[in-house]
Amino acid sequence: MLLKIIRYIKGYIRIRITGYSTERFLNACSHKGIILWGLAPSGRSYEMNISIGGFRRLKPIIRKTGTKVSIVEKSGLPFFLHKYRKRKLFFAGALTAVSLVFLMSKYIWNIDITGNLSYTDETLMRFLETCDVKNGMPVSEVDCARIVKDIRKEYDDIIWVSASIQGARLIIQIKENEDTIPEPETEGDKEDSGKNMQENSTESPVERPTDIVADRDCLITKLVPRKGIPMVQEGTEVRKGDVLVSGQVPVLDDAGTVTAYQYHESDADIQGRTALNYQDEMSLDYEEKEYFYQTKEQEPIEKKEYFLKIGKYRISFGSVGNKYKDWEMYGFERQLCIGENFYLPISFGEKTVRPYRPNAGKYTEKEYQQMLSGKFQRYCKDLEKKGVEIIENNVKIYTGSQKAEAKGQLTVLMPVGTQAESQLMEIPAAEEQEETGE
Repeated sequence: MLLKIIRYIKGYIRIRITGYSTERFLNACSHKGIILWGLAPSGRSYEMNISIGGFRRLKPIIRKTGTKVSIVEKSGLPFFLHKYRKRKLFFAGALTAVSLVFLMSKYIWNIDITGNLSYTDETLMRFLETCDVKNGMPVSEVDCARIVKDIRKEYDDIIWVSASIQGARLIIQIKENEDTIPEPETEGDKEDSGKNMQENSTESPVERPTDIVADRDCLITKLVPRKGIPMVQEGTEVRKGDVLVSGQVPVLDDAGTVTAYQYHESDADIQGRTALNYQDEMSLDYEEKEYFYQTKEQEPIEKKEYFLKIGKYRISFGSVGNKYKDWEMYGFERQLCIGENFYLPISFGEKTVRPYRPNAGKYTEKEYQQMLSGKFQRYCKDLEKKGVEIIENNVKIYTGSQKAEAKGQLTVLMPVGTQAESQLMEIPAAEEQEETGE
């Protein structure tokens, strides 16, 4: 492939050799170091490719061998430039286009956000603009580590963020905390947790043991420790905050006296039986849209607007302005892209407005039961994905005059326990005195 590119840049010629001494011609070219390739018979003659420099050295060989050489085709960049040498505007435009593409590759023209469920792209884009991260900024000014830190600091329920640059794109991948079972942490808890993680990263595990504490009230049904000392047994009822597994393992002497502690980062499989409250409600009234149609064609009445955006400038064709009280608008926008990652600051799109008349409707008993039941089934499937086993279901649907709701309790078996910094235990003073006396 590289050889083909080099030959194209230098240029080459396809020639046809005729005569009675074509073999002598080929041998003479080989003796003179003239490279030939693409050799193929053509009737009583031969065709082959030769470089421009090699073609200029053929005159004495042709005279000596008595052969005749004719040019079949000229290929390569030198012949292309010579053919269009008078089209100066074309080359000026091509050079300008290459320069613009190179210049625009130094800027970010597309910010792609993926993984967001609770927050829309527009919400995150507005926040990024407050941090001076926006389309059109130089690539050299993009601090991916800073972007990750700012997003994590602003949104507590975003547990993982990644920012990277590919071509003219800034790709931001996030992962939200989808676990709705544990209770949300307070700001103080998060600061303490972040402080503890910082301390643990700089200090050895011996100085910072961790316990597993209950994150909810439950009945322990399974406890399999890997590291640490179990503080409760199966069948024990615990409260939120109780220590389930301690990371401080006592060291005993022959008399059974505690002489020291070994510190560990506790680890265990713990399952508990607990109750989860569930509540979901919906209004029985809804709005049904009745669209306006043209009398003859029976097509919906619509107003369209087409637009072209170049950087900060916008050109619109048509208008979506209308005199109707109720209407809906939808549309699309496409950004021009060269390849996969090189986006240009040029986009086009369309907006469509469709007026309608709102009509009040009311869900039937069967409809709202199906909707509430469907949401509850999806909630149960999410619990199963998180390793929660439902053993009793006491959720029922209640109907009022304006709304219907599903509420009740689920008795479940689920993983329990969270890591917490262990409170270091001290060796009794009596034992310290004995050791001092010795």
